[in-house]
Amino acid sequence: MINIFKKLGPGLLFAGAAIGVSHLVQSTRAGADFGFGLLWALLLSNLFKYPFFLFGPKYSLATGESLLEGYFKLNKYVLVAYLILSLVTMFTIQTAVTIVTAGLAIELFGITSNITIWACIIIIICLFILLVGKYKVLDNLIKFVIVILTISTLLAVVTAGVNTTSSFELTQIFPKEAAGIAFLVAFIGWMPAPLDISIWQSIWTLEKKKKEKRITKNEMIFDFNIGYITTIVLSLCFVGLGAFVMYNSGETFSNQGGTFAKQLINLYTNSIGNEAFLLIAIAAFTTMFSTTITCLDASPRAMQKTFKLLGLNQIASYNLWILILGAGTLFIFVFFISEMGFLVKIATILSFITAPFYAIVNLKLINSKLTPKEFRPSMLINLLSLVGIIFLTCFALWYLSIL
Repeated sequence: MINIFKKLGPGLLFAGAAIGVSHLVQSTRAGADFGFGLLWALLLSNLFKYPFFLFGPKYSLATGESLLEGYFKLNKYVLVAYLILSLVTMFTIQTAVTIVTAGLAIELFGITSNITIWACIIIIICLFILLVGKYKVLDNLIKFVIVILTISTLLAVVTAGVNTTSSFELTQIFPKEAAGIAFLVAFIGWMPAPLDISIWQSIWTLEKKKKEKRITKNEMIFDFNIGYITTIVLSLCFVGLGAFVMYNSGETFSNQGGTFAKQLINLYTNSIGNEAFLLIAIAAFTTMFSTTITCLDASPRAMQKTFKLLGLNQIASYNLWILILGAGTLFIFVFFISEMGFLVKIATILSFITAPFYAIVNLKLINSKLTPKEFRPSMLINLLSLVGIIFLTCFALWYLSIL
């Protein structure tokens, strides 16, 4: 068992990156606002995105390259498109996850209620860990975080379900109002995560390969599936928690990071008891901290590889880009914090409408001559991928048509 746990890595890093805004924020809010009415969106999004996330570590294990090298070999402009999209969204996404983390830190530590100060502290700590400890520390940290989160969340949702006096229907809902549609777009776009995280996972797979020296195909798939199943189970738990505690209660979640964090912790303590405050606060904080640190690690790694492939070696530096991302995040906090709602909306919409792009490119790459035959997907996975592309494309076109 210990040896199996040691082998886990990129799959749990995927879970650490995914179980953040999409779970703590979006899934809980889905339950609070719609009960169990959006389970269809949650399950279909996870099902249809599964192959495209799996192709990331599969391609890296098969070729010894990240998806970025594959994109470049397919067509240089595919990599350029990825670069442009990343530069537009990476700072906003980093700021969004850091806001929630900072809000939870206020609730847990209470030293100051200034969310900008906490954001600075968190970014500096993350920078120190990543620049000094690098992948090894990140790999070990995430395993501890995921275990704590899973146990505490399962306990909370079971207790909330037992204690609730409300009756719930599983009737599924398709929002018709503008606010509901906007939420649905963000929910699908970031559930379980934006598709470009497949690139991050391909990079983490290469880092794990350096550490472990030898990873088999079955070990890689097992690692990925453990991480992916964890994200699905916890997303269902967060929907249930929001539904059991807040649905039809007349209370709604705040859009402010600090206020939302307080409401989120109250969800747990109301269902388990105030004596569990410390455990819950630590679990929620470590969850968002893991998302913050994994995002802060992955984007600079992707930028480093992208600029190197494009021949811009003078700016192809992990250390340079992690400092740029950290500084850019704090810049948004200081000068554009009032516009965060608008910026996050742009990021989530882009994640939604660009999903078909990443899905098509990943499918084409994994079935190309660049991938050894034994690593190419089965007919069933290819069929699921094609249905997934149709699902994501139709939703994206429908949303663009009603904007």
